Amino acid sequence: MRTLAAIFVILLVWSSGLLAFAARIDRSTPAADPPTADGIVALTGGSGERIAAGLGLLEAGKAKRMLISGVSRHVTRGELQIITGASKPVYDCCVDLGFEANNTLGNALETATWARSKGYSTLILVTADYHMPRARLELRGAMPEAQIIPYPVVTPELSAADWWKTTTGAQRMILEYSKYLAVLGRETLLGLGAKPASAAKHA
Repeated sequence: MRTLAAIFVILLVWSSGLLAFAARIDRSTPAADPPTADGIVALTGGSGERIAAGLGLLEAGKAKRMLISGVSRHVTRGELQIITGASKPVYDCCVDLGFEANNTLGNALETATWARSKGYSTLILVTADYHMPRARLELRGAMPEAQIIPYPVVTPELSAADWWKTTTGAQRMILEYSKYLAVLGRETLLGLGAKPASAAKHA
């Protein structure tokens, strides 16, 4: 009986946390106009909205340079410029591509290497709204000395009122919440952070 009661309490706490996580994501957009920073990093994902948002900030003069992290090795620089519709002068002068990352921890490590090589200490982080909490944790672990300014991009199908109504929405939210808890646990309890480069293979 005690075991069942413990399981019930754990499930209740986990479910409450999931609802709070979803509400937090819903409140994060539309993103506020960010202050000027040294650099912008946009994390690639299922759509080009993250990159487009980052390029919009760059063209608005919000930073000196922009890194697109997690670019497929099969995409050339010229192809990406055409796909994103970026202004060629701005793209040619001020956009760097990162091809090493294949997950969020890899994004954080790639971003930290890029930012340190440029001497940047303030970064605008652009990624999907549901992905932002975990991405910020990973980047803080990889680059604790930097100021991270979030710029989340809305995911319409994951609104607080609708995400649980579809299998795809529920799966995405639950998976992301679970990944977030795993990273949070690693950061707060184990203190491992995102420092070892080899760890990128396991996230």
